[in-house]
Amino acid sequence: MKHFLIFGFLVFTTFIACNSTAQNKALISADKMKTMLLKDKTIQLIDVRTPKEFEEGHIKNANNIDFYSETFKEEITKLDPNKTLLLYCRSGGRSGKTSKILQELGFKKVYDLEGGILKWKEKGFKLVK
Repeated sequence: MKHFLIFGFLVFTTFIACNSTAQNKALISADKMKTMLLKDKTIQLIDVRTPKEFEEGHIKNANNIDFYSETFKEEITKLDPNKTLLLYCRSGGRSGKTSKILQELGFKKVYDLEGGILKWKEKGFKLVK
């Protein structure tokens, strides 16, 4: 019985730890991202694609921090960890990795555009150059 209680406690604490981590970042749809951007003008919108990709078209008011840049980690640490942060890249790979890094750095509200800018364009949402 004692082993069962210890096992149960370990499972419970693991579950709680995983869920509290998951609350810090989340995948969001293009529709949800658009709504968040319209409602809250204090959101930090970050495009982690290369400068060339960014110049070809990006979401309005996005700031470009190149995931492949040598100064990437230095640049993202300058962001405000207490403000909502929306990330995107081309399809979700780089922004997913970035969200994990930001979570480790203590950022509170990190959201990653599911499917990246490809999904944004598929929805017919505008880009700026």
